[in-house]
Amino acid sequence: MITLTDRAATELKELINAEQKDNAALRVWVAGGGCSGLQYGMALDDNAPEEEDKVFDQGGVKIYVDPISLGYMSGASVDYVDDVLGGGFKIENPNATSGCGCGSSFKTADSEGASGGGCGSCGCR
Repeated sequence: MITLTDRAATELKELINAEQKDNAALRVWVAGGGCSGLQYGMALDDNAPEEEDKVFDQGGVKIYVDPISLGYMSGASVDYVDDVLGGGFKIENPNATSGCGCGSSFKTADSEGASGGGCGSCGCR
């Protein structure tokens, strides 16, 4: 399961309303790349979920995630954080054994052999 904090659910509902995408869900995925070998992706998806997608509803927001990504992210939480550079969504993943300073790139025990692109490839410096 993937959860949303109350703050993330609130921010997502506001974004969905602002974009006038009343039926949109948050699609979350994992892809190869980034400094640590894997990286997160998130986007609003106003399509129906794919047949194999897992669908969660948290705080009135639907979350779509494919089974492969869920294997790397089971138990993860999506939060919305404010920092000196502005606000944004951040994933807290209990399966990550290491990560990049930007928080968008990570490794798990199952992906230890994955080779990332080196420091800076995911945008952090």
